[in-house]
Amino acid sequence: MLRYLEEHDLRVFDFPDPEDQQELPEAGAVAWRLAVDLYGGHERESFDNKWNRFLDSVDPAGVRAIVVGAWGETYDNGSGGVVQHLVDARDRLTSLRAVFIGDLEQEEAEISWIEQSDVTPVLKAYPLLEELGIRGSTDLRFPAVRHQHLRTLRFESGGLPGEVVRGVAASELPALEYLEMWLGVEDYGGDATVADLAPLLAHGRFPALRHLGLQDSEIQDEIAAAVASAPVVAQLKSLDLSMGTLSDTGAEALLNGQPLTHLEHLNLEHHFLSEAMMERFRAAFASAGTEVNLEDPQAPERWGDEEWRYVAVSE
Repeated sequence: MLRYLEEHDLRVFDFPDPEDQQELPEAGAVAWRLAVDLYGGHERESFDNKWNRFLDSVDPAGVRAIVVGAWGETYDNGSGGVVQHLVDARDRLTSLRAVFIGDLEQEEAEISWIEQSDVTPVLKAYPLLEELGIRGSTDLRFPAVRHQHLRTLRFESGGLPGEVVRGVAASELPALEYLEMWLGVEDYGGDATVADLAPLLAHGRFPALRHLGLQDSEIQDEIAAAVASAPVVAQLKSLDLSMGTLSDTGAEALLNGQPLTHLEHLNLEHHFLSEAMMERFRAAFASAGTEVNLEDPQAPERWGDEEWRYVAVSE
């Protein structure tokens, strides 16, 4: 969900169906969630109709945050229509600062079933946008873009395409403070490599960056080894390598790499570390003031002589 909500104390308000006559809050007092009822039968309202009714029911100029849930059967309808609605309303939604596209629970659609599109037109249409969040990565595209005010960029997926990672890495985002990417597994499109991440890990790519999340990866050990010597780490306040297949190999690289004790938070939740390695981490950061999250340890599954480690989110 949007970090903007926490920063500005906004609650999410579901824009009601036509038959619901409840009083609407002030346009800027909430984050407006728009979604169709996937279980409403043949008479359910279309997303197009709900969107138009929303713009006619509130003061668009006051809307600060929009969360988009189901826009239809998202496994065979991409988010292009949602993106186009946002682009077309740019002259009306003049206070819009935060957008999240794909707020669906598992019961509505597995994360790998959510079809997206090229979402960068939203950034081009809203030069003052501060946060963009995306869930789902099928057909997701993010060609390199320039944006002066984006502070938070977040991708939640079971497999983030390398093309998207390269597009982010090639973008000019001087205000970006928070970057989170769930990289996922190759079986669901997550084919990004450490080489794709290299520009993100270099010094000066995103000068304002203070949080970096490279999460949910089946190559988490390789990512940890790259992060261990990455120049960008020196400017970070928090680092998130959680949700993936991190083992003692990657953890050893982190301990032997550049100092991480300047970090306020280091998140390794959902990992495959031995008890001995966890004790080494606790000892290494005991007096540093760094909050280290080692929760949710996992045990690898064994098939004969082979060992299998798994990410937290894939399908």
